[in-house]
Amino acid sequence: MVIRPRLLYVAPALACVGLLGCGYYLQYFDSQDPCPLCLVQRGFYYGILFLFTIAALHLPGRTGNSIYGSAAALLALGGFGVAARQVWLQHLPTDQVPACGPDLYFMLENFPLARMLEKLFTGSGQCAEVNWTFLGLSIAGWSLLCFAALAIYALWLTLRGRNTVHSS
Repeated sequence: MVIRPRLLYVAPALACVGLLGCGYYLQYFDSQDPCPLCLVQRGFYYGILFLFTIAALHLPGRTGNSIYGSAAALLALGGFGVAARQVWLQHLPTDQVPACGPDLYFMLENFPLARMLEKLFTGSGQCAEVNWTFLGLSIAGWSLLCFAALAIYALWLTLRGRNTVHSS
């Protein structure tokens, strides 16, 4: 079976669109307000979406494929790290959960950039809350699995041979 080269980039881009759509659905129709770590994860999904969309339009050769795949893998691993941090926070004993901090909009308006980024990436008590699960996993747990799948896919794409990735 021959896979069209453009589809190799369109499929993960569409996966990111679906994941972002689920996040926005949960936010606006299920009243699941995103915590700071959720917002960071969304940023990583947007980055991966952007890279794979550009790759689908560009349809690169071997070198470009390696660049796009490596960059997407790095973004997916970054998102994996943030999701892992959130899953870890969610499994802390109640007495060890950090206090809830200000929301992102307050931090943007009132904190210096370095402090805002520190607070954003470390999370708060809000990030430890689990208000939604599916098949026993929280939103952060599902995000962790999705980032892992995207990272593996991007690495696989990066390592593919020249015979299967070419402009046609």
